[in-house]
Amino acid sequence: MAFDQVKMLNELRKAQKDLKKQIIEVEAGDEAVVIQFNGELKIVSVKIDPARVDLKDIEELEHWIQIAVRDGLAKAQEVAAEKMKPLMGGLGNLGL
Repeated sequence: MAFDQVKMLNELRKAQKDLKKQIIEVEAGDEAVVIQFNGELKIVSVKIDPARVDLKDIEELEHWIQIAVRDGLAKAQEVAAEKMKPLMGGLGNLGL
């Protein structure tokens, strides 16, 4: 492998590690549901505020969870795309 290819692979690995540490937080239902994702599109934590949830209306809670997951994944994808964007041009040189 050429020096440029090794350098590019190292930069990609570093970007992946940075994304793992990047936390994206989203909320739904006026903060009744708060979900954190990392830049790898994985859920880090889910918090539900029992004071803001009506247990007689579970469908509403399910809806808030769905909204938070949808929005969180979209934001995490944006963060990952922005982080990887500068590196994507060099992938052609790696034969990938």
